[in-house]
Amino acid sequence: MTDPTFPSIRSDLPGIVWPPVSQGQAAVLAALMRQLDDTQWMDTASLTAMQFRQLGQVAAHCARQSPHFQGRLRRAGLEPRDLLTPEGLQRLPVLTRRDLQSGENVFCAELPTGHAPVFDARTSGSTGEPVAVRRTSVSHLDWLAMTLREHLWHKRDFRGRLCAIRANISAPGSLANWGAPASLLFDTGPSIGIPISTDIASQIRLIADFAPDNLLVYPNNLKAIMQECTARGISLPGLRHIRSIGETLSPHLREEAAAFFHARVADCYSSQEVGYLACECPDAPLYHVMAETVIVEVLDENGAPCREGQVGRVVVTDLHNFATPLIRYDIGDYAEVGPPCPCGRGLPTLKRILGRERNLVLLPDGTRHWPLVGYAKYREIAPVNQFQLVQEDRDNVVVRLVTERPLTSGEEDALGSHIQESLGFAFALRFVYFDGRIPAGPMGKFEEFICKLR
Repeated sequence: MTDPTFPSIRSDLPGIVWPPVSQGQAAVLAALMRQLDDTQWMDTASLTAMQFRQLGQVAAHCARQSPHFQGRLRRAGLEPRDLLTPEGLQRLPVLTRRDLQSGENVFCAELPTGHAPVFDARTSGSTGEPVAVRRTSVSHLDWLAMTLREHLWHKRDFRGRLCAIRANISAPGSLANWGAPASLLFDTGPSIGIPISTDIASQIRLIADFAPDNLLVYPNNLKAIMQECTARGISLPGLRHIRSIGETLSPHLREEAAAFFHARVADCYSSQEVGYLACECPDAPLYHVMAETVIVEVLDENGAPCREGQVGRVVVTDLHNFATPLIRYDIGDYAEVGPPCPCGRGLPTLKRILGRERNLVLLPDGTRHWPLVGYAKYREIAPVNQFQLVQEDRDNVVVRLVTERPLTSGEEDALGSHIQESLGFAFALRFVYFDGRIPAGPMGKFEEFICKLR
């Protein structure tokens, strides 16, 4: 926030331009950003102490307000105060996605003053198991703050042009600014949003016409853009920053994209349920855990904490969600524990994020796009616990399911129609059912969509 190369915060109080004065949500965000400037440099022990002080608040509240969390504590023989050290927290069995699906009275009955409104977040994560959680206005503030932190870390010029290719965009459209959070505090350049389901050739045309400095994109979509540009001899010379979200960014793709576009590539690790988990350090090839809002554990196959260099499953505790007790939540991903960062920040590190990669769907006309599979409505149609779609060829898709009970023919037909509509083509669908869990791939990864065509 204090880097003189950045534009000043915009004042939104009439008549005052210096020092700038912010009001409302912008003022709260500016104050939080000033605190995050300090907390990132705290030593690890001090950060841990403050994390568990905050955990004490959320655990005590959830124990009073969520019968499901009360039951988790009771079965483990624990009280909220027993969770206030790393060793105590590890005594609580992890919360799985299946627990969230099947659990009753999970959500907290009441919120502390100032945490409303509540909104729903639906996701299938990297395991293909759809869940819904409730998040709060504080969760949203955390998202704004960590988004802005990541922008500032990587010195993006807000006066430039931003292109975002995302799943939650329904149609291409432009704005006069970048939208929140950047536009809450800064004057910014214009932006354009492109639906991720847009075919790659059309995406490239839109990007080239808009000429952005900054691109927000999923790695597989980035790879497809790069391949199409190479095949057609197209360059996008204005790009300076590429921000990767949503799935694993491989070292090879990172290097390839940086060289091809002559742009800086940075990655973020987040989830719909929790928000930001880690952002790439601007000074070293590591991911910093957003320790002010989450506790991230990386556990081995025996449930013990992994050491530096070891790979294990990611278990997350949300320190600010007083609506859904996401305490020791097994998010379904794998990561490698990193060393202390040479940048000097005390925030814990991850060296690699694993298990979030998916494929592009190939349509019969030869176009490719990100596969929107419509998972958010699956459980409204039928009792689906886990799914995976496998595209066998240009016309056929296998729908692999784990369900709570056998589906009726009507449910199967309705689910099939919804999948075809979501994918954007009436593929011939073949349903295959599994007991318990759909097997992971040979490297232990699970992809909710697999395209066998290249």
